[in-house]
Amino acid sequence: MTVKQFAARAGVSVRALHHYDRLGLLRPARSQSGYRVYREQDLSRLEQIVTLRFLGLALRDIPGLLNRTANLADALRRQRRALEDKRRELTKAIDAIAEAERLLAAGRKPDPELYQTIIEVITMQENKNWTDKYYTESAREKVEARRHLWSPELQARVERKWADLARDVETNLNADPAGPVAQELVLRYRKLIEGFAGGDLEIQAGLNEMWGDRENWPQKFEGPWDNPEFQEFIQRAMAAQSRKK
Repeated sequence: MTVKQFAARAGVSVRALHHYDRLGLLRPARSQSGYRVYREQDLSRLEQIVTLRFLGLALRDIPGLLNRTANLADALRRQRRALEDKRRELTKAIDAIAEAERLLAAGRKPDPELYQTIIEVITMQENKNWTDKYYTESAREKVEARRHLWSPELQARVERKWADLARDVETNLNADPAGPVAQELVLRYRKLIEGFAGGDLEIQAGLNEMWGDRENWPQKFEGPWDNPEFQEFIQRAMAAQSRKK
C-alpha cells in the first residue's frame, strides 16, 4: 500500500505516518523510486503504537517498548493499575451521585459532604497524570520519587514566590530587557522553574516541552504564565540574556 492507502486503511493521517517514520516507530519499506510502501504486518505495529499513545505513553518511549517484550509488558501493567485506580475513584463518584439522586427523589436534601465528594473525585481525575506524556519513562520515575519532597509548606512558599515575581514584573514592564532589573527577574523565574526539576536535566527537558505546549493543557492554571504581558517580558529578557552569551 502507498502511504495514502495505508493511512485511509488505518484511520490515521499521512502526516502522522511520516512522523512515526522519522521517530523510528514505524519504518515502511521503500519502492525503487524511494516512496514508502506499507504491508499488512505494519498495520499490527501501528495498532500497538496508537494503543500505547492512547494510554498516555510518550512517543519517545514507545520504540523501546515495542522492541522489548518485557518492557512492554511492564508498561502495560503500570497502565492497567493506573486505570484500575481511576475506576475505583470513578465508582466512588458514581455512587455519590446515585445517593444524591436517591435523596432528592425522596424529597430530602443531600449532605454537603456528598457534593464535596463528587467534586473532589471528578476534579482529581481531570487533573491527574496529564503531564506524564511530556516526560520520558525514567524522568517520570524521577518526578514520582521527588513527590515526597513537595510538602504543603513548600507549595505555599513557591506560590508566594510566584506571586512576588508577578508583582515585580508588572512593576517593571518597561525595564530594559538587557538591564540588571529585568535580568534579575528572569533569574528568579528560571530558579522557580528549575526548583521543580531539582537540577535534573531530563526532568527539565520534560518541563520545557510541557511549558511550550501550554495551549493544549487540559485546563488552565491561574498564574503569571496566563498573563501575556508577563510572558512577553520574560521572553524578551531571556532573548537579551542569550545575546550576551
